[in-house]
Amino acid sequence: MATQSLIIDDIQGDAFRVHRSAMTSPEVLQMERKRVFDRCWLYLGHESEVPNAGDYRRRKVGGRPLFFVRSGDGKIRVFYNTCRHRGALICRHDQGNGEIFQCFYHAWTFNSRGDLIGVPDEEGYAQGFDKSDLGLLSPPHVDSYRGFIFVCYDPNAMSLPSYLAGATEFIDLVVDQSEAGMRVVPGSNRYSIKANWKLLVENSFDNYHVAPTHKTYIDYQTSLGVEILPQSERWSAAYSLGNGHAVMEFAATAGRPTARWSPLFGEDTKEEITALRARLVERHGEERTVRMADRSRNLLIFPNLYIIDVAGLTLRTFWPVAHDEIEIQAWEMVPGDEDSRLLRTRLDSFLTFLGPGGFATPDDSEALETCQAGFGASEIEWSDVSRGMHIEEPQSIHELQLRTFWRQWHAHLQNEGWLSAGNPEAAARRASEPVAADDD
Repeated sequence: MATQSLIIDDIQGDAFRVHRSAMTSPEVLQMERKRVFDRCWLYLGHESEVPNAGDYRRRKVGGRPLFFVRSGDGKIRVFYNTCRHRGALICRHDQGNGEIFQCFYHAWTFNSRGDLIGVPDEEGYAQGFDKSDLGLLSPPHVDSYRGFIFVCYDPNAMSLPSYLAGATEFIDLVVDQSEAGMRVVPGSNRYSIKANWKLLVENSFDNYHVAPTHKTYIDYQTSLGVEILPQSERWSAAYSLGNGHAVMEFAATAGRPTARWSPLFGEDTKEEITALRARLVERHGEERTVRMADRSRNLLIFPNLYIIDVAGLTLRTFWPVAHDEIEIQAWEMVPGDEDSRLLRTRLDSFLTFLGPGGFATPDDSEALETCQAGFGASEIEWSDVSRGMHIEEPQSIHELQLRTFWRQWHAHLQNEGWLSAGNPEAAARRASEPVAADDD
């Protein structure tokens, strides 16, 4: 397949098109697995999920079974979840606690550092059998930023800080909201959508669809006294952050438990949320508090981690099962010291809008599935993603953030490496502006 034919990116002509075979071709998915998911840093979990020695969580990341565990020395280690003997899973539960990990098939036993410490009938092996060579293995790269743990399967990958590029600024805005740090609430929600995974990438920070698609939720907010301005009248912005990461920011009209009160939260929380905002100002100043408390943001860490910091703080990952099916998992993140009342408020906000049975998720799932069905009209070859290309400072209802993802995706499929940070559309316009003649 000629991957150069999948994208039309005409900055001078303000035209951006995506060939719909990108969402319907099993061949494209195979390339994505090798050139995107096998090369990029991928989110595994958060350090708060394993607070005690022996705590572990298992996940499937980029097609590989993994688990991460906090060892007795306090270090978090990540291992492939497969026995070095015959391949059986070591951890067969999603979470738990243990000092040792024993394969149920032949009882090979490992400690939380990954060392092989027990082999039944070890005398049955030859003299050269060495347990030290058969411990659990880790991915080539494991690192974390502000508690977010990532893995990468590419031995030649850039460092995680270099990879995250400008996204670190927005991760910091999330983590610094709490003096006690942030933690992931135990439990998650999982669901699937019969659509291509890249449609959910688009949807998760596409503010253009909110008013028509989520009208029921907007009416619900209005009924509780929330003032909803037309999208064109609300403050918002979109930024390209480098390496495919992008974000949309917008005024937090629906409120934020940290720390902007809304009628959605009830009168009994108003005093406490107002006090939280005052504490933020003391620690970070008014300007940074405005960014933390008065604005919401949907941040994409390329290729498939969303940090959705709105009326609830959601971590969302999703993986392609097939070219037309996605599996999604989402967790709620909260301040480590948040009291039970505000915690209930935050969880309610999270589930009311972004939960599998909330106002938004069923709407979005139906929208994406209808898009996938619409692609059956193969005579219509291209989807348009050009909204806002002519605008120097795009808002979140434009599509700069979507194009940022698609440009990085396209570079990977063409094996062209990494893209630079910034807004190439604005840079191209500045370069094309006439230069004033020299008076001399």
